Amino acid sequence: MRSIIPPENPKELPIILGAHIILSTYGFWLPNDPRGSWSDYVGKPELFHLGRATKVQTTKSVAHVPHDAQARRAAKKVLEYPPVRFTGRQALAIAKGFRQAIREGEYIIYACCILPTHVHLAIGPHERKYHMIALHLKNRATSVLRERGLDPMPALTPPGDAPPSPWAKGLWKVYIRDPEHLRAVIRYVEENPLREGKRIQQWSFVTPLNAARGAAPDKQVRHAHCRPGG
Repeated sequence: MRSIIPPENPKELPIILGAHIILSTYGFWLPNDPRGSWSDYVGKPELFHLGRATKVQTTKSVAHVPHDAQARRAAKKVLEYPPVRFTGRQALAIAKGFRQAIREGEYIIYACCILPTHVHLAIGPHERKYHMIALHLKNRATSVLRERGLDPMPALTPPGDAPPSPWAKGLWKVYIRDPEHLRAVIRYVEENPLREGKRIQQWSFVTPLNAARGAAPDKQVRHAHCRPGG
C-alpha cells in the first residue's frame, strides 16, 4: 500500500493513522434520528414529516444520548422495509465478504466487531478514501449474504425489482491522528460486543497493532481533505 503525500506543503497536512468507522444496517439509524445522525438530508417524504435531518458534528458516539424513543419508533414504522438485524449466521457471511474485500484492497483492519444492527471497524491508513473502503466492504458482504441465501431483502422485494441493500447508506467516521487515540479505538471496538451482552469477537482478517505494517511511520497517510465520508 502506497502512502499519499501531496506535493504542495505536505508538512502542513494532518497525519492520519487510520479511522474508526461504523456501518449500520438498513433502518437502524435514520437521518432524522432524535439522537443525531451523519446525514443532512431526509429523502423519504414520510420520514421528512417526522422531522428534518439531525446531523451532528461530534466525533463521539451518541447512541446512548437521551432522546424521544417514541419518535424514533414512529419513524421506523414508515420505512419501506423492516429494519435489518443480522443473525450469527449472517455475521459469519459478512465476515467472509469483509475478508474478500480486505484481501482485494490490502486494507489493514486493527479491530472489528459485527453486531446485529451495526459494525465497528478500526481501519489503518490507505490511499483509498474511507467511504470507498466502506462501500467495498458492504458490497462484498452483501454478495456473500446473497450467495448463501441469507440476505433478508430479496424476500421483501416485489418480483422483478432489484433488492435494496441490507445496509444503510453512508457511514459514521472519525479520523485517528495519534497512537493513543488509535489504541483507545481498538480497545473500544474489541470490547463493544460486551455492551450488548455478547462475547468479544476474533476475526482472521484482523491484524494486531504491533504486527501491522500500517503502524510504521512510513505508512502514515497525509490527508489534504478530511471531509465526512472521505
